[in-house]
Amino acid sequence: MTKKVRTRFAPSPTGYLHIGGVRTALFSWLYARHAKGDFILRVEDTDAQRSTEESSKQILDAMLWLGLDWDEGPFYQSQRLDLYRSYIHKLVDQGKAYWCECSAEAVEAMRTQALEKGDKPKYNRTCRHKGLGPGPGRVIRFATPETGVTSFDDLIKGRISVANDELDDFILLRSDDMPTYNVSVVIDDALMEMTHVIRGDDHVNNTPRQVLIYEAFGFDLPHFAHVPMILGSDKTRLSKRHGATSVTAYKDMGFLPEAVVNYLVRLSWSHGDQEIFSRDELIEFFDIGDVGKSAAVFNPEKLLWLNHHYIKTGDPDWLADLLPEFIQARGYAVPDHDFLKRVVVDVRERTKTLEEIVEFGDFYFTEKEPSEDLKREFFKPEIADAFKALVEKVGKVDPWEQTGIEGAVKGLLEETGLKFKVLAQPMRVALTGKTVSPGIFEIMATLGKARVMERLGRALNYL
Repeated sequence: MTKKVRTRFAPSPTGYLHIGGVRTALFSWLYARHAKGDFILRVEDTDAQRSTEESSKQILDAMLWLGLDWDEGPFYQSQRLDLYRSYIHKLVDQGKAYWCECSAEAVEAMRTQALEKGDKPKYNRTCRHKGLGPGPGRVIRFATPETGVTSFDDLIKGRISVANDELDDFILLRSDDMPTYNVSVVIDDALMEMTHVIRGDDHVNNTPRQVLIYEAFGFDLPHFAHVPMILGSDKTRLSKRHGATSVTAYKDMGFLPEAVVNYLVRLSWSHGDQEIFSRDELIEFFDIGDVGKSAAVFNPEKLLWLNHHYIKTGDPDWLADLLPEFIQARGYAVPDHDFLKRVVVDVRERTKTLEEIVEFGDFYFTEKEPSEDLKREFFKPEIADAFKALVEKVGKVDPWEQTGIEGAVKGLLEETGLKFKVLAQPMRVALTGKTVSPGIFEIMATLGKARVMERLGRALNYL
């Protein structure tokens, strides 16, 4: 009988959730959803000095923002330490691990000596057959087989084999009684019945050691899949110099979770030539075996292009719900929801993020007095009579809607023989305080009659 697929994401809360970590979580989540399995969240917080509650919260918030919901957890390794210790002591009892009294300095000296002889820099197993018990400063080491090969089949990289004499007798329990990563993760993945361990390929070197631990405990091996790294544009490991690497930084910049998910899933995975996927399509099409072996290059411009697509095509209702925090961040009062929907429709062809919607459309939320330079350039005395007639004509529009406003202005142009370009830019500057904006009639309809008349009136007074 085929086991139900169970995958997990197991971040360490020692900082923000990195773009690379999110893509790993996304692949793991998608594979579980595709296979109608379970996705488990586990927080690996055993590094007490570096792990923080703030980082844990930030990671969980980022996952929820992206829509990567979990079926079980979050489980915290810091609450399972006694469990790991009990399993480690079982290995000692079975002769598969042993107590070691060698100091860190002594082990370092052994490694240096090995290098000088041209050998692998390893612990020389001095304590392996001493039959030591617990004591101050002592650690528990795994008794790695001295011959043979450890192999596993990676769903992305294929067959991987390592000669056992390449591996050290690595530490399972430190001198401070803290279990190490390799043993804790094996115990958790086995007891939580993970069928697939999907993680970054920086863990590939750990996997042979973990396979040996699985075998020592008699646990079934899961399927491993190590996803390739994400690189910056210069083909080096993605870092802050390539732009933001934190998921929450993109949220704060006004990116949409749909765009971030769609972009990240396409790093090392594809489905034909399709670029844009709905969430349901991703779940239907995704298979971990289709992930490529090569490192992916992060392109912020492509992410921005995708975000622009989702803003252009998104439901204005939905986008309007997301705007208030960006409006408040600039110190503006938040208008009602219907007003925000109209703003979205007006500006979204020209804006790529939620932050840009508020920045570009700032004149909707606050009075934008044109600069003196703009006033001198566009509010020229020779258009005063035409502008006065415009204010009078527009003031008579009722009901206040775009077609009526446009009709009134066109009627004035026909009566006077004026070209629209004579009035268009002065109107734009009067209404928005800038020379580039959405269409004038859309702006007027959205701003409302009172604000339009007030702003046009101020311009007329200057003229």
